[in-house]
Amino acid sequence: MMKAFLDSLTVFATFVTLCNTQCYLMPNAKFPNDVSNECKDANGVTHPLNSRWKTENCEVCFCSQEGIDCCNMVATPTNYDRVKCEKILNKETCTYTVVERKDPEKPCDVSDWVI
Repeated sequence: MMKAFLDSLTVFATFVTLCNTQCYLMPNAKFPNDVSNECKDANGVTHPLNSRWKTENCEVCFCSQEGIDCCNMVATPTNYDRVKCEKILNKETCTYTVVERKDPEKPCDVSDWVI
């Protein structure tokens, strides 16, 4: 019974996460009769049409004819003591930790996260 409950909770959390994803579109610069097969990102790097990549800021991006679609893939802490604590992004694992400013070895309580 407990396993079924945990499985259901995992599925629910996945749907909530997908519904709260932060995404944006960087449109391609279009010129008359221009049929481009690549996209240029904000750093000037070109990506082939229909390719997908992860940025150094933990976003997943996709190159299409319309432009580059990017979505944040990091759960961000939103409800914690901002005076006593600070959030730190680990860009390798794309996860935040929230620790005390005066003693970074001590984690802080976080009650809400958003993607």
